[in-house]
Amino acid sequence: MNTLFDKIWDKHVVQKIEDGPTQLYIDRLYCHEVTSPQAFAGMRERGLKCFRPDHIYCMPDHNTPTHDQDKPIEDPVSKKQVDTLAKNAADFGLTHYGMMSKDNGIIHVVGPEKGLSLPGMTIVCGDSHTSTHGAMGAVAFGIGTSEVEMVMASQCILQQKPKSMRISINGTLQKGVTAKDVALYLMSKLTTSGATGYFVEYSGDVVKNLSMEGRLTLCNLSIEMGARGGFVAPDETTLEYIKGREFAPKGEEWDKAVEYWKTLKSGDDAVFDKELNFNAADIEPRVTYGTNPGMGIGITESIPSLDDIDEAGKASFNKSLEYMGFAPGEKLLGHAIDYVFLGACTNGRIEDFRAFASIVKGKKKADNVVAWLVPGSWAVDKQIREEGIDKVLEDAGFAIRQPGCSACLAMNDDKVPAGKYAVSTSNRNFEGRQGPGSRTILASPLVAAAAAVTGKITDPRELM
Repeated sequence: MNTLFDKIWDKHVVQKIEDGPTQLYIDRLYCHEVTSPQAFAGMRERGLKCFRPDHIYCMPDHNTPTHDQDKPIEDPVSKKQVDTLAKNAADFGLTHYGMMSKDNGIIHVVGPEKGLSLPGMTIVCGDSHTSTHGAMGAVAFGIGTSEVEMVMASQCILQQKPKSMRISINGTLQKGVTAKDVALYLMSKLTTSGATGYFVEYSGDVVKNLSMEGRLTLCNLSIEMGARGGFVAPDETTLEYIKGREFAPKGEEWDKAVEYWKTLKSGDDAVFDKELNFNAADIEPRVTYGTNPGMGIGITESIPSLDDIDEAGKASFNKSLEYMGFAPGEKLLGHAIDYVFLGACTNGRIEDFRAFASIVKGKKKADNVVAWLVPGSWAVDKQIREEGIDKVLEDAGFAIRQPGCSACLAMNDDKVPAGKYAVSTSNRNFEGRQGPGSRTILASPLVAAAAAVTGKITDPRELM
């Protein structure tokens, strides 16, 4: 019996090349401003039009400032990239959700919330965190710029079929443990290369009980274990989330779609290339201590000692700790921090803002902390205000910025200064990722909120 991955993949195969890649049909291409300019230039050079322009959606997000978006972008490089995307979308007749439009935000937040990403689809974007859309029950993965051009020209892509892996997490999550902690836990267990060559299906009690926001966070981080992508089989939670959204099927079309979506699951006797099982009871709120997302510990644990690291990994382990200013065996609880970032395609959704607000309510932002709270889209911003979360945050001394990728990757104004510690809800803690010399500690919105009000790394369960 086929896995769900096989079902979706096989349905999209146009042709197979013997001893070569598969030509795969793509349902949805998302384009942002960073990885699309060369693809559009290549199309122009060859005198080509987009084959299915109605299947392509464009949106600036990486370079957009998170303040004064109604004014011209000051940074010339960012301005050029954002302007170029707008021109390319117009020239090629593509849907473009520009800055300040109600539809703008981070593409991986907007796609699901508009109902553009749907179960059973193949979805690509020139961005590694495209795996986020797998939460909808889709096969979604990041591609390179030359592949973006390939999809524009033919609505197809040449791909080697990945192997399949199922990760099951069973039991009940403890208080204060979120989808982000689950993902950070999996990364520490698998390392950043443990799922290389695989497409991961997440299952088990924990995944079944996660909200759509939680699933989007989990799938977002699949790439950080080396996986090609990750997804969750659609269920009632998925259907409830999609129903009534702008691009979701309506009326009879909805009934037909639901009938098909209900078939999208791996069979009881499906055979995976690899199966892994984890217990929810083993997961506590987590933080990273190093310079890749797999270098993480439970918030009450200590950084590993040198004896725990194999010979091959010692040099990079030491280099990592030196960069971060930490020592082997050290506890991070109580360590002073300078910046807090809530946002990114990992944790910029309404549930993340609700979680952050639940901790800071009735408290005050620590004086030593600079906090950037950045919604993943204008739709999230609107929800924050409708639910009164903005008032809770403002009363605690926080300001809400305008949507965009923000401090996730320092391609805009939101850069963490050299040597400063940032507790960040984003997805990567590489050297300089949030600004040259910046030190990133990845965490959940609850851990970020606890740090924001105490000025140090704090177990959020103490404040709940």
